[in-house]
Amino acid sequence: MVTQLRRMPAEKPIKWTSVDVQEVINSDYRLTASMYSNDGRQARKDLIEKCKWDTVYLCGENGLATAYYGTRFRRIYVDKQAFPIYQPAQINELYPKPSAYISHATKTDIDALRVKRGQILLTCSGTIGNCTYVRNTLHNLIFSHDVIRIEPKAYNGFIYAFLKSKTGFSIVNTNNYGAVIEHIEPENLNHIPIPNPPPALKQEIHDLVEDSFRLRDESNELMDEAQLLLKTALQLPSIEAFHERSDQFDKMASVLNYSVSSSEVVDRLDGSFYVPIVKAIEQHVAKTAREVTKVGDSRISQSVILPSHFKRIYVDEGEGTVLIGGKHLGSIDPVDKKYLASSPYNEKLKMDMLLTENTIIVSAKGAPGKITIVPSHWDGWFISSNLIKIVPAAPEIAGFLYSFLSSPYGEALIKRQIYGAVVDIIEPIHVESIMVPFLREQKIQWEINDTVLEANRKRTEAYNLEQEALRVLDEKVIYAR
Repeated sequence: MVTQLRRMPAEKPIKWTSVDVQEVINSDYRLTASMYSNDGRQARKDLIEKCKWDTVYLCGENGLATAYYGTRFRRIYVDKQAFPIYQPAQINELYPKPSAYISHATKTDIDALRVKRGQILLTCSGTIGNCTYVRNTLHNLIFSHDVIRIEPKAYNGFIYAFLKSKTGFSIVNTNNYGAVIEHIEPENLNHIPIPNPPPALKQEIHDLVEDSFRLRDESNELMDEAQLLLKTALQLPSIEAFHERSDQFDKMASVLNYSVSSSEVVDRLDGSFYVPIVKAIEQHVAKTAREVTKVGDSRISQSVILPSHFKRIYVDEGEGTVLIGGKHLGSIDPVDKKYLASSPYNEKLKMDMLLTENTIIVSAKGAPGKITIVPSHWDGWFISSNLIKIVPAAPEIAGFLYSFLSSPYGEALIKRQIYGAVVDIIEPIHVESIMVPFLREQKIQWEINDTVLEANRKRTEAYNLEQEALRVLDEKVIYAR
């Protein structure tokens, strides 16, 4: 008889603390353990007992802001219509796209769901405490009720910086409740202490945040400008027009269907590969471009790489390299960064994971097809084995390639490559086969490229300004003695 010995996992130490009765009374008799977590209590202690400035509360009577969220409602989803809706998980995306569309028949005040310039948005269910500042990009967009709208009375950027800081995040997360799905209510913000430094200092932090989000808006405007140049140069109609042009479905059949000639069949037998819109786009671009090639062309990319699977060995902040996953692709600064130890991995794997400025990343699994271009402050970070990186052949093609692949037309070409019965997947070989045009006018192609790269530079400038705001907040406000 062979006995298999199993190594028992090391037991995690129990986290505990003691709480006096008065502390419970001051917390409105809350008995949830997270209310008295060591991280949150330490943050409060640093604020209340050590900070040189007076302390006020975020909301409530004499607070710095008011807060509310919308009423719950039954959503009636439809195809693309007038009311695009965005989800809480999208608030940290640089340029979010609608997650769905709701019908005119939805029984709620849709305009009340729109967020307004100057508000701070705070996630209040599931993942607690993620926040953003509303400027031009998000203004008037419809967000679900699961986002708290905070309306500061003044110095909006200062309040945003506090909630974005580690101290603010820790304190917010001591106010949640819920056994399975955690929640926080607007009235819980009445118990969030916040330092109240002189107006000049609050204005300094506000201005840094305002400038950071102004640069994000400018970056998005430049990305839109590049898309318009691309669309004009290739004489591209709207993506909806392509759908209408490629409508080959048999209306008499009980299921959606289309016919494909045997001469068009390659080495793929999945029906989604042959969706009619792809053929319509490819035929149009072939007529209006100077030349059509593929991502794998050496003039377009040096390499297309999906890192091999590896066991992730995480370390504390400052002890390893930031690891980026698929959910981070739309953000300027991932809110839940993890740090990977680099020493256990061989050099090839580390090179496959390594990011450099203007590399293009495509999500490969789960929700494949999301795409971003790497800003310079991500330089040196790692990607997970769920992401494909396209290393452009040169900076002179990187911005143009991203502009085409991130367009609605490029998105259709990427998504036709997806396969998988349970988990959707896309492989490097599929990315390499995606069509890419060269424009007839080289100057326009260069202009598109330079516009995208300038937009990408502004994203790093925006990140640096926000980091400066957080530094000033820490050094001159939270830890000022």
